[in-house]
Amino acid sequence: MRKFLVVLDDSRECLNAMRFAALRAAHTGAGVTILSVITPEEFQHWIGVADIMRAEARERIEAHFEVFAKWMRDRQGIQPELVIREGDPVAEILSQVREDPAIGVLVLGAGTDKSGPGPLVTQMSKNSGNLPIPITIVPGEMSKERLEAIT
Repeated sequence: MRKFLVVLDDSRECLNAMRFAALRAAHTGAGVTILSVITPEEFQHWIGVADIMRAEARERIEAHFEVFAKWMRDRQGIQPELVIREGDPVAEILSQVREDPAIGVLVLGAGTDKSGPGPLVTQMSKNSGNLPIPITIVPGEMSKERLEAIT
């Protein structure tokens, strides 16, 4: 089964990327993998403190994931899969794509502020020529109704 890979982070535009991935998956009989990346900079402390911070980050990610997973299950009939990785977000996204041949599309949400679409969209766009899958970039300001209409 083909899967949409969507990145879970703390950005506002993440919501539209989640919506788009779930709606497209529901309409095409695909699945959804939600990837969250914990960056190593978060743990530049003593080992004991780093372990506690890592566990807290995982708990926060799992709670955030469960909100999206419930919506996907209840509204779209999709059971998403959660993958948590540690490292550089771009490197971890590329690794996930290489390691899971069922992933067919990477879905990212674009930010709306004046500084651009966001660092992840910018960096992944630079790598897009070497990716084995297409990237779908969902505008952060797109309405829920418009998303539903185009998916």
